Amino acid sequence: MVEPGLITAAALDAARALIAPGVTTAELDAAASRVIVGRGAKSNFQMVRGYRHTVCASVNEQVVHGIPGPRVLEPGDIVSIDAGAEYQGWNGDSAFTVVLPDASRPELVAEREELSRVTEGSLWAGIAALASAKRLGEVGAAIEGYIEDSGHDYGILRDYVGHGIGRKMHESPSIFNYRVSDPGPEVRPGLAVAIEPMVVIGDQATFIEDDDWTVSTLDGTAGSHWEHSVAVHDGGIWVLTAPDGGAAGLAPFGVVPAPIQ
Repeated sequence: MVEPGLITAAALDAARALIAPGVTTAELDAAASRVIVGRGAKSNFQMVRGYRHTVCASVNEQVVHGIPGPRVLEPGDIVSIDAGAEYQGWNGDSAFTVVLPDASRPELVAEREELSRVTEGSLWAGIAALASAKRLGEVGAAIEGYIEDSGHDYGILRDYVGHGIGRKMHESPSIFNYRVSDPGPEVRPGLAVAIEPMVVIGDQATFIEDDDWTVSTLDGTAGSHWEHSVAVHDGGIWVLTAPDGGAAGLAPFGVVPAPIQ
């Protein structure tokens, strides 16, 4: 699963490089598509019934599953891009969030940048917990704990969670982004999961827009989505969708990823 993870990372890098005011979300989709096809892979998002795009592009109050199209990005927008690649029958899945600068609204930008920072931090807290976890429930507890410790009263989406990944993009088990009473499945070598906290400034309640895909907040507050695919193996953990295996993101937690031999 290393190669599809790296292809996914490269596709997201291509989309990230284009994000700027005046760019359409369709252009971001095309950039990611070129990378995936050019590397001999397929977009696994396009393999989901009814979805024909390479990425999900969610803007402002849209938290996840936003459909790319003619929407033009504007200063101050918070944009989450989610993508995945299938290569030789194996899958990668990852997401990031970016806030566009806006000199006329510094407080709005700062608020949204903080949301993204905390969401990304909670992702790495969950991955770090996986390195020593006995049960998968420890991952969700670490994510929620990190968000609580941030001092913000953010909402964590309850209806959308992480998942196993392997021969299919979405597999069992579910990876909750919050504490649950069930400790969850045992963590052991061979497990591969996509951990993906989805966090909003306000209430976590969402609805699906008329396009039947886009998930937006009911109260209109902004959301952030960060995700990585992670493998548990005999030597430790390796973040498949990070070129460094997650070394930089895990360093603040004292965890060193172990390359897959």
